Amino acid sequence: MAKKKSEPVILVTNDDGYNAPGIRALVEAVKGLGKIVVVAPDKPQSGMGHAITIGQPLRLQKVSVFDGVEAYACSGTPVDCVKLSVDKVLHRKPDICISGVNHGANHSINVIYSGTMSAALEAAIESIPSIGFSLLDYRIEADFTAAKKNARIIVEKILKGKSFDKHLCLNVNIPAAEEKLIKGIKVCRQAYAKYEEKFDERRDPHGKKYYWLTGEFVNFDKGKDSDVWALKNNYVSVVPVQFDLTHYELKKKLEKQWK
Repeated sequence: MAKKKSEPVILVTNDDGYNAPGIRALVEAVKGLGKIVVVAPDKPQSGMGHAITIGQPLRLQKVSVFDGVEAYACSGTPVDCVKLSVDKVLHRKPDICISGVNHGANHSINVIYSGTMSAALEAAIESIPSIGFSLLDYRIEADFTAAKKNARIIVEKILKGKSFDKHLCLNVNIPAAEEKLIKGIKVCRQAYAKYEEKFDERRDPHGKKYYWLTGEFVNFDKGKDSDVWALKNNYVSVVPVQFDLTHYELKKKLEKQWK
């Protein structure tokens, strides 16, 4: 008699905190695809990038916020959540790590700052296939219908895939549009776009100066194969990303020039 294949273990995390509507949507999206375990920050950790906690204790508390799903709140960063889950919760590597659904875009340069994507990249470093999901809607009452549908499609593709790189990491962004208006899924490259930032100087009630970061998103990239273009045209963008930051073309040039 053939041995029954064990169901995949799906680790779910985020950077908006375990109580965020986005992570609840992601858990709902993948129900039935495997054993789900949630390890997420106990408070919002947006913009934390790949930060880890050093020099102070990390705390992990079991919480009952997802029906029938084992879940923990972690006092640390999104990357801490992934590290702790492998070592102290699962005692093994999950079959896949999914992060999000983030409230707001993580396209183009945002991937550098994003706690959502840093959690996914941390998993990829550990040879765990991973995906970060973001919805281009910052509202707490955002509609996650399209995000849930496309998240499930993409997670199923990865779980069924046999020939993916062991460090696979995908940055997935979903337009803030009705499900019926989304044209499909497009594999893209990261756009060259950034925030033109400035700091507003303000005064607190005691008259002391403080600074508030503001800025405007500027897209310098006119290509039709970028994530920004795809999202503007109502496609779900999928950008394969990596943690190897080596600039290989420049490396070749420097090797020739510096001989």
